[in-house]
Amino acid sequence: MLIGIDCRLWNQTGVGRYIRNLVLNLTLIDKKNDYVLFASSEDYDNLKSQISPARNVSASVAGGSSKWRLIKTDIRWHTVSEQIKFASVLNSYNFDLVHFPYFSVPVFYRKNYVVTVHDLITNKFATGKASTLPYPVYLSKRIAYKLVLRNALKKSKKIIVPSGSVKNDLLSTYKKLDPNKIVVTYEGGFENIIKNNRKSLIKEKYFLRVGNFYPHKNVQTLLTAFKIFIEKSLDKNTKLVLVGKKDIFYKRIEDEIKNLDISQNVIILEQLRDEDLVCLYKNSIATIIPSFMEGFSLTAVEAMSLGSLVIASDIPVHREICKNGALFFNPNDSYELYEKLNEVLRLTTSEKKIIQQNEMDWIKKFSWKKMAEQTLQIYESSASASSA
Repeated sequence: MLIGIDCRLWNQTGVGRYIRNLVLNLTLIDKKNDYVLFASSEDYDNLKSQISPARNVSASVAGGSSKWRLIKTDIRWHTVSEQIKFASVLNSYNFDLVHFPYFSVPVFYRKNYVVTVHDLITNKFATGKASTLPYPVYLSKRIAYKLVLRNALKKSKKIIVPSGSVKNDLLSTYKKLDPNKIVVTYEGGFENIIKNNRKSLIKEKYFLRVGNFYPHKNVQTLLTAFKIFIEKSLDKNTKLVLVGKKDIFYKRIEDEIKNLDISQNVIILEQLRDEDLVCLYKNSIATIIPSFMEGFSLTAVEAMSLGSLVIASDIPVHREICKNGALFFNPNDSYELYEKLNEVLRLTTSEKKIIQQNEMDWIKKFSWKKMAEQTLQIYESSASASSA
């Protein structure tokens, strides 16, 4: 088969990590199909350098039984150009199948494709607080989002989702969807990263939180809980480490940190290498995930794979992904989260080991390689169904 993959979000967080791990594992396991990868100019060299060791990729054709081509495609996502120009670029190839690893599928692309829908957060969090745009512009983009997503779901051969929770959300939101069209492929953790034993990047004891600062991430509840913790704790030097991009949403969190007067105890880090993130997970008291909603919770899987205790909001996807490898709290109750922070500190060594063993036993279920193998099966079944 000739398969196209949209890699324009290669270097982004979240979706980018999904694309990177999918492509890198496909280069290792697929020996027969040919691929065309569409990437932005800024990601082109990075993409080429990462997959070349596996498949000797050149700008045109790679050696081996399958061929990989990289095409520079400087068309931004969520734009009119994406809907028109990118569709034209894709239509110029005779693909058996295209994989859009994000919901943003050009409505003018009429050939066979599969799409990955990571979550329906934009559906559920519809307020302007979740946008930096003027409200009328935000509203028009939200309408466009709904139209594009509905088209993507309707015309795709298969819909890939990272959890049963997202599948359930899709079926409850889009009543006419065929459940058999939706396939769950769990994502992975840090199985390909060296489990280093470096000393902690932070001298003091600390709790860790990883991710962007969008409103649905519920960082405000964590900050309030941590404020209570600092006020009541005998150890006033305990830190809260927040790893995330310092964008407009971060500015709001920064203001909240100042208002709560906890600046001395909060450390903000961004643009970390995976090796540094691994080190932070391994040396933390616990990793906290306070989100109101997630599609998969990559942070939970990464933390559990490295033995970091997890304190997670009690939402369906966290129950699905973490099972009994986490402590849960009501995401609307900052005091309950404070109590969980204390509970983790009170755990005995043997109690911690039991939780960590639960994590390590459960985490075997999650693998990027397994996800890529399942995705390849989806490609083959979708293409064969189309030809039939």
